[in-house]
Amino acid sequence: MSEITATEADEQTDAVPEAHGGEHAVAVAAAHGVDTMFTLSGAHVFPMYDGAVRADPPMRILDVRHEQTAVFAAEAMGKLTRVPGLAVLTAGPGVTNGVSAITQAQFSGSPLVVVGGRAPANRWGMGSLQELDHPPLLAPVTKSSRTVHTVEAIPTALHDAFTLAAAPHRGPAFLDVPMDQFFDKTAAETPEVDARRRVEPDPDALSEVGALLAEARRPVLVLGTDVWADGAEEAALRIVETLGLPAVTNGMGRGVVPGGHPLLVTKARGTALGTSDLVVVVGTPLDFRLGYGVFGGKDGATPARVVHVADSPAQVSGHADLAASVAGDLTLALDGLLAAVQQQLRKPDWTAWVEELQDGVRAAVERDAGLLGAEADPIHPARIYGELVPRLADDSVVIGDGGDFVSFAGKYVEPKRPGGWLDPGPYGCLGAGLGSAIAARLARPSAQVVLLLGDGAAGMSLMDVDTLVRHDLPVVMVCGNNSAWGLEKGPMQMIYGYDVAADLAPQTRYDEVVKALGGGGETVTDPKQIGPALDRAFAAGTPYLVNVITDVEAAYPRNTFGV
Repeated sequence: MSEITATEADEQTDAVPEAHGGEHAVAVAAAHGVDTMFTLSGAHVFPMYDGAVRADPPMRILDVRHEQTAVFAAEAMGKLTRVPGLAVLTAGPGVTNGVSAITQAQFSGSPLVVVGGRAPANRWGMGSLQELDHPPLLAPVTKSSRTVHTVEAIPTALHDAFTLAAAPHRGPAFLDVPMDQFFDKTAAETPEVDARRRVEPDPDALSEVGALLAEARRPVLVLGTDVWADGAEEAALRIVETLGLPAVTNGMGRGVVPGGHPLLVTKARGTALGTSDLVVVVGTPLDFRLGYGVFGGKDGATPARVVHVADSPAQVSGHADLAASVAGDLTLALDGLLAAVQQQLRKPDWTAWVEELQDGVRAAVERDAGLLGAEADPIHPARIYGELVPRLADDSVVIGDGGDFVSFAGKYVEPKRPGGWLDPGPYGCLGAGLGSAIAARLARPSAQVVLLLGDGAAGMSLMDVDTLVRHDLPVVMVCGNNSAWGLEKGPMQMIYGYDVAADLAPQTRYDEVVKALGGGGETVTDPKQIGPALDRAFAAGTPYLVNVITDVEAAYPRNTFGV
């Protein structure tokens, strides 16, 4: 465990004379661009609240019903704004309740700062209320996990945490402050926030990848979350359109190449990744979502060469067999790759390959049409997307929180703009949806915000509809209710011939839960009523849940279970 002392302070400006620790902490957060503090009330962190109230302008305090929601909301705010989100958790169970959400931020590379309360230093070891040494618990799932032992050290400690969280590869930073030090006062200065530093990729590596692209006959570009997080969405679209390079997107890479774009071939993903001879993966790990970095080989095709482009050296895959790799600022990397290809003597012509993939996209659209318009009883979950997708505005934010139901969303929802898709990422943590919806409504006040919930995920977080109502945050929620843990029920039946611990109460009225908390909602059992129900939800001006009873037998056809 690292410790911070007052002697580490440097680069200081903007004096805040004789203020308590919470005021200093809020001043630093504001200097880094934070305008909202997500929290659940706790006395250990009262100075943070007082600091927010006293700030000029005051910092918004958004209080929730479970600490995990506070962290999920802060993580989503960091994803959407690309400024580290701020969660403030009281000591002991307040911090431990946030661990899963902090871990999600670590897996997803989300910029996040979590400030924890801590039992007072002058009583440490005597058994104070909620006395727990948090940093060792958080160290494995954060970029930094530290205790700030003196009020004088708070400004520099917070500044370092925000700077680290925002630096590639992004992630969560945690620190806690003893209660007595939080309440104590000191004269201190707010450290100056430096301009972002961009790391130049190796030009030789760029040239090597440029040559590989020029030689390739069937290349594919895969764009992931870090393309958005690193602010490289314009450069990504530029290389796609300038070179005519077909692209597949995942995570927050969705929307970087707009839905419906002729070079977006996600709907022909099987052919694209299975028969490509070169796959260039940018801004996402080569994990289970991408076959651990093994591509090609389908229908007798030669295995593809693989290039990994990451925002920092540590993110470059260590397990995949790479033909080349590039690390550095992703805008510079993508523009550098574009220039490297243009400098090649051989000018690639991928017209036939792109046309093949476009044929695959059209065939997929035709195949999907039947399910998207299905009249089946019980309702096929795809029919929900057949009604939802045409109602989504270009600036909508769509949030996925579930298993099978959200897998269908990944298949059918193609955002028109970058920064419009949120999901749990590779950690696969259910219960993130309400926090993400809170953040999305704050970050994008004029946009549609749609939360897609499996019924299992709904049971983990619906109490925070109360938060949406109290803070006047209208969100459209759609629950695909198949009365089961669908992602587990089918595989267990496949393995054992039976399933246990996979059924939920049939046709639970989650809409009534929302109404009891002050929102609105309805249950739908007729596919023809899904569209009208969605229209009422979008028009409601209040948190509104459309609870659609779906067919438990209509499982998402998947090729991997993440193992």
